[in-house]
Amino acid sequence: MSARVMQVVRAGVVPYAEALAWQRALAQARLEGRLPRDVLLLLEHPPVLTLGRTARETHLLRPEGIDVFEVERGGDVTYHGPGQLVGYPILDLAGYRKDLHWYLRTLEQALIDALAELGIAGMRNPGHTGVWTRRGGEEGEGGEGGVRKIASIGVHVKQWVTWHGFALNVTTDLAQFGRIVACGISGVMMTSVAGEGGKGKGEGSLWEQALAAVVRGFEGAFGVTAELVEERRLGEASREYVQERLP
Repeated sequence: MSARVMQVVRAGVVPYAEALAWQRALAQARLEGRLPRDVLLLLEHPPVLTLGRTARETHLLRPEGIDVFEVERGGDVTYHGPGQLVGYPILDLAGYRKDLHWYLRTLEQALIDALAELGIAGMRNPGHTGVWTRRGGEEGEGGEGGVRKIASIGVHVKQWVTWHGFALNVTTDLAQFGRIVACGISGVMMTSVAGEGGKGKGEGSLWEQALAAVVRGFEGAFGVTAELVEERRLGEASREYVQERLP
């Protein structure tokens, strides 16, 4: 068992503005040494569009009726909404490897390993960060190169402390991606765990099994032991602390 512990918070549904303030506060606390361990926030958002640092306005096709946020993460535009498992790792990479490319590839590996537990063959798509799949190995189906995107990744790093993270489509309404040029990739086809026929080997809903698989994926890829904690145990950098300071 690894001596390095990652605290995992299963936070449920959190509005995007609140989650953004929360993870920024946690990252600052990690930078200042007030947060002694790495943290992985796992949650869902109400429908929202987010624009990363390289987003183009032309990739926002139908923004009406939905909140839009411009944020500091890398990447282009993406959609978050119900049925999508969003993860925000607050990690001090000094304890792992000070290498952004290593971090992105390790995030991908954690999700690929999680998908394998759910019976889905996840894969990388060279030149495009994120996790993809190809049903039945068929080249002719799906988007670019016959693959479909199942998880998006966009991160921010300051003094080797990370925030933002990944979004894994579990039971997401994929029609909502029609609002955007997803991840800035023309013609990309999005998919989900449910859409690929994914299922776990244990009990509980597909959502619960996906959550558990992602936690185990992080344990294996990052070489950590996950510790499930309540929000209040994160101390003054907790969600309650952040809520009091939201406008």
